[in-house]
Amino acid sequence: MPAGSEASIFEAARPMLMGLAYRMLGSRADAEDAVQDTFLKWQKADRRAIDNPASWLTTACTRRCIDLLRSAHRARVDYVGTWLPEPIHTASEAMSAEDLSLAGSLTTAFLLLLERLTPRERAAYLLHEIFDVAYADIARTLGVQESTCRKLVARARGNIDRSDVRHVTPADRQEELVAAFEAAIAGGGTDRLAALLAHDVALSADGGGKVATVQHVVRGKAAVLDFVGRLLRSYWSPYAWVATEINGGRGAILRHGGHAVAAVSFAYDADGRATDIFIVRNPDKLARLGGIVVS
Repeated sequence: MPAGSEASIFEAARPMLMGLAYRMLGSRADAEDAVQDTFLKWQKADRRAIDNPASWLTTACTRRCIDLLRSAHRARVDYVGTWLPEPIHTASEAMSAEDLSLAGSLTTAFLLLLERLTPRERAAYLLHEIFDVAYADIARTLGVQESTCRKLVARARGNIDRSDVRHVTPADRQEELVAAFEAAIAGGGTDRLAALLAHDVALSADGGGKVATVQHVVRGKAAVLDFVGRLLRSYWSPYAWVATEINGGRGAILRHGGHAVAAVSFAYDADGRATDIFIVRNPDKLARLGGIVVS
């Protein structure tokens, strides 16, 4: 196989591999490492023995992600404060219905739910439910029987379906919440925001121990409104607010001195009320917040 063909095969698979790795790991940096490791392994492989390059690449990337997950779990035990997935900039303009459904598997709430699954459950669910890989192929990737693979997907699906995190909240509702949140930061009035929050809304912030932020989860509408309208406003009022797409939904990036200093995204219930506010302040997780990297 000519070298150009080898490169083109990998590049054709790269978007899917990146999408899989990011969902597996919750980190763009780690996902990029997993995809790069897959590329290096692909370069060394005997292509004459590979009947299905796409399947081979998916298997190699999945197994590398599982290895990285084990290391990440150990690192997160020592993580300072609340851990949140690394935010990514996405875009929903002109998305098809299929694309919008796929974006629902990029939300912070969905990625956090995946954290509760075992690495093999996570891999099996993503491959089958998100990327439409057949059970037999997933079983070979994970080195298990097909019946075991089906059980892994069923267990993961049960957890995810009960949490109902993959529904798509109408865009106008999302825009309304982002605008109300910005208004609360800019002016301190929270009545508009209060009408859009669930009674048991929670606010989580990830500073990674590197910047000042709330160390615990703020729970309940009254506590969240007080935190946003009083404390956040006092710190964030000088920042430039940029409404944008964060993890498949409307959110915001706050900038100061030309740098991103915070990323805000939301989760919703079936009635369109915000159940979670996610704030990432860890500068390491904001450093790569740029173009569209997954699909």
